Amino acid sequence: MKRVYALCVSLLPLMISSGMIYSVLPIYIANDLRAGEMQVGMLFTAGAATGAISSIFLGKLADKIDKKVLVFTSQIIFAAVMLLYSIINYYIYAYPIHILEGFAWAMISVSTPALIADIAKDKKGEAMGIYNTTWNLGWVIGPFFGGTLAQLYGFRLTLRISFLMILVGLILTHFLVKESR
Repeated sequence: MKRVYALCVSLLPLMISSGMIYSVLPIYIANDLRAGEMQVGMLFTAGAATGAISSIFLGKLADKIDKKVLVFTSQIIFAAVMLLYSIINYYIYAYPIHILEGFAWAMISVSTPALIADIAKDKKGEAMGIYNTTWNLGWVIGPFFGGTLAQLYGFRLTLRISFLMILVGLILTHFLVKESR
């Protein structure tokens, strides 16, 4: 179970970051990037559609290569997404970012449970419980933290802090998570 905890510790910064950003992202897109309600909905649809389309491919890929590589790659993509969101000035530029983000969500959503199944052996249920606790903990801490930072310092700084948090998670993944093969 030590390997499961190591993986979850390395993913916690991303989970907190996602809670920080996705709880306030529609407000940022509407206010700062000048999108209407329909455009905000279309952006999120583009990301979700990308995730739906790419999940099967990424699942097959996870069966062929080391799942740690996919977890690590998804963290890199998420870091890039946060940085890119922080520099755009109009919602139309958010479309490719949202598509990239949908791909990253699909990648981490497929590879992490598969990696946990590989390393948990006969304690898969307990391991998934630890992972779900990590996910939910991020969404307990993140929205308050993100909303507070966005109100006090603005969305762009909040996105850059999120970027830095994900970098911490990347470093933790590199050093704490062992390959699954």
